[in-house]
Order: sequence, then C-alpha cells, then structure tokens
Amino acid sequence: MIPLSLSHVADAVDGAVHQVPQATGSTAGVVDAEPVVDAEVVVDSRAVVPGSLFAAIVGERVDGHDFIAEAARAGAVAALVSRPVPDAPIPTIEVADVPAALGALARAVLELLRERTPLQVVAVTGSAGKTTTKDLLAQVLAPMGAVIAPVGSFNNEIGLPLTVLRAGEDTRVLVLEMGADAPGNLTYLTSIAPPDVAVVLIVGRAHLGGFGSIEGIAAAKSELVQGLRAEGTAVLNADDPRVAAMAPVSAGACVLTYGTDPTAQVRAEQIGTDPAGHVRLTLVTEASSAVVTSPLVGQHHTTNILAAATAALSLGRPLTQIADSLSRAGALSPHRMQVTRSGGITVVDDSYNANPDSMRAALQALATLGGQDRTVAVLGEMLELGADSETEHEHVGRAAAAAGTDVLVAVGAGAAGIARGARAAGVAQVETPTSVATAQEMLAGILRGGDVVLVKASNGAGLMAVAEMLTQNGEGAGTEVGR
Repeated sequence: MIPLSLSHVADAVDGAVHQVPQATGSTAGVVDAEPVVDAEVVVDSRAVVPGSLFAAIVGERVDGHDFIAEAARAGAVAALVSRPVPDAPIPTIEVADVPAALGALARAVLELLRERTPLQVVAVTGSAGKTTTKDLLAQVLAPMGAVIAPVGSFNNEIGLPLTVLRAGEDTRVLVLEMGADAPGNLTYLTSIAPPDVAVVLIVGRAHLGGFGSIEGIAAAKSELVQGLRAEGTAVLNADDPRVAAMAPVSAGACVLTYGTDPTAQVRAEQIGTDPAGHVRLTLVTEASSAVVTSPLVGQHHTTNILAAATAALSLGRPLTQIADSLSRAGALSPHRMQVTRSGGITVVDDSYNANPDSMRAALQALATLGGQDRTVAVLGEMLELGADSETEHEHVGRAAAAAGTDVLVAVGAGAAGIARGARAAGVAQVETPTSVATAQEMLAGILRGGDVVLVKASNGAGLMAVAEMLTQNGEGAGTEVGR
C-alpha cells in the first residue's frame, strides 16, 4: 500500500483515533511521532508484517479484536476496530463497520493512485471462470508493468478492498475479480474500484437462490458494466445472449465482443484439445489472427481465453504477443481444473467451487481426458441454488451419464440428487458415501491404475480434502500435467 499516516487513514474511513498512552512518567496520551501505514492491510494477524494495518473483523467463529496484541507483536502499526479496545498495545481507529471502512480506505487509495499514476483497473465477473480469467489476465498484462491481482478468489466486500490496497505507485494494472451472490453486490464493489475495463463471462445458475431467477442473475452481473468509468470498455461474451444484451447499459462505453459467434469482434476458430485436454484455438480479429496452445485443461476454457485476449487488446497489447502469453499462461489459483498424475491415476482437482454450468463443463473435460480409460466423477453438493436445487443436482447426474462417466461418487446428503439423476440415466456404478471421510475410505477400494478422477463441488462441501488425499498418494504427487 502507498504510505499513509494514521490521521490520513482515519479521515478516509471516518474513524476516531485512539492513541496508546506513554508509560508512567511521560506525558499521558502523547506520542513521539504519528505512525505511518506502509505495508499491506490484513485481516489475519498471522499475515501481519512490520508497517501493516490490522483490520479486526468479527467473524462467525473468530473475533479479530482478540488478536490485536498478536498483530502488534508482528509489527502492525495500528488496528481498525469496531469497538473500544482500552488495553490495545497499538493505536486503534474506531469505525462503525470494519468491512465498510476497508472499502472506504480502498476507494480513497485508488483515487490517489489514479491522480498520480496511469493505473488501469480491469474487473471480471461471471457465473463461472472468473478466477481462471483473472489469472490469465495477470499473466497476459504483465508486460505492461507491475500487475496486482487477487490470490485465489478475493472477490467480495472484504477480499476486493484488500487487493486494491496492495497496489502502489509502481502498479500499472489492477486486475480485480468481482463476485456476487445478491443484487447490489457489484454496484458496491464498483463504487470502490470503478473499472476501466469490465469483463463479463457467462450468466449461469451460480447463487440462484440469492437472485431468484436466471434473469435476476443477469441483471446483477450487468451492474459491473453500469459501474464502468467514463470512456471505459465493456468486454462482453457474444455467445451468451444475456451477456450480449448488456451492451445498452454500458452508458456510452466502448463495447468489445468476443466468442465463437461470427459477429464477435474477437473470435475463436479451429477450437480443439490435445490428448491431454489442453486447449488449442485460433484468435481472429478483423485485422489479424494468431494461434493459442494453452496449458489449460478443458475446451470450456475457450471463453476465458477469449475474454482475457479481448481485454488485453482493449489495453493496447498486440494480438501476436497476447497469443504468445496465453500459450504460456496457466491457472495460478489451486483447485481449479488442476491435473495431477498420482499413484497411477490422473486426478482433475476442480474442488474449489461448482455450479450447474461448471459441473457440466468439467464432466465434458473428464470425458476428453479419459479417452479409453475409466472415468470416475467424485461430486458433492452445489450450494445456494434455492428452490431449483434438487432439479439442478439431478440434471448434473444425467450430464455425467451423457458424458460417459463410468463411476459416479456422490458425496453427502446434499449430492443425493446427482446420484438419482445418474442412476436414472444409466451410469453403471453409483456410490453414495455419507461424508468426506467415508468417501476417502471408499475411493481407496474403488480406484485402480489408469483411472481418471474428477473431484468437484461447492467449496462448502469440503471435497478439497478428497482431492488433496488423492494427489498426495503415490509417486509423482503434485506434478501438474503440461506445466
């Protein structure tokens, strides 16, 4: 973060500063010099480094106020708090709401950076593919100068401000992932960081329970385009009618379209995959074309590759250089279509998250990777689907059958609909372990050499533990294919 005095931070967040009185014998309440925050803002005391500002957030299980002393020992110069902490060993800035204060501070810092530097903000949203596209952009835009992008999926009202606050005066591109599980989320996030380039991927059924309908999801995703800065650029998926329909709400911004549709300004042609599932395609614009051979696994990544290419074109990178960067750019975040050879089997770890659309895409990728080998899908519950949850889970089970899945392991009660759909559609072997631990034991008896195994569920289902168990067994664990 750019260096800011404690009073500057307090002004930005509309907070009250409480100093630490000096020891007995000194003038009470007097300090020698005003502290300066010149390192990252953090919400985890274990991540504090000298110069950090520690934001004490009250969570479901942990109250950050209980860790202020630990943060101070690690070098935090101050803490952002939502209640008085009389015995705090470092100055505190008291605010009504710590997450909201993080947003206010990030907004203020970004405004300062835009006044001082040619910083560009690229924001990505969509029902699937946000994190992979963000990772691609971080690599494709690196030649433009220092790039800041979130680690993993820091895409909410806490993660996004923390990412913005990592930027400094040397930052030239800030890549932000913006997620939404209710209307108004993206309006809030774009109020913190109005994008110069807004990338919309697909409108799918993720978080359906929070929006009520697919149309509600589309309206919420369009908030990103509405939040564009003046003279910004909307990068829209021509293959998704709901995304393409966002062009009129861009308030006069430039619109660039991408897709396989002939009308798209940036198109993918000659799309295919090699035997290892890696994507190959030709990027085509009105002016030129270039071949991309990507290390990403699964043809569904075509959308992510196109979106990253189009955003990079909007920022002035030449197409041939973009294609070269994309041919070397892989997923940086773990548990997202990460392919590993381990103990004689191939594991496709896509356990970070899931929705109906990404489940179907992953099952198709499993079929491609499997070839003549036996394919095993270890699937868990997709969360936040509302009233359509049972139907959507059954559809995924049927999609597994359509993809030719040989063995389906539906983990936990929430995945029962997947098992029903798979059985009804003719999957020969369907197993239903009741827990992650039971699934781990069961897989030890099911899997055999040569199998290709997909592990996928919503994050809350806990299937990361299954993926980690599978990739840590046997020789060669953790070696990502094609990287």
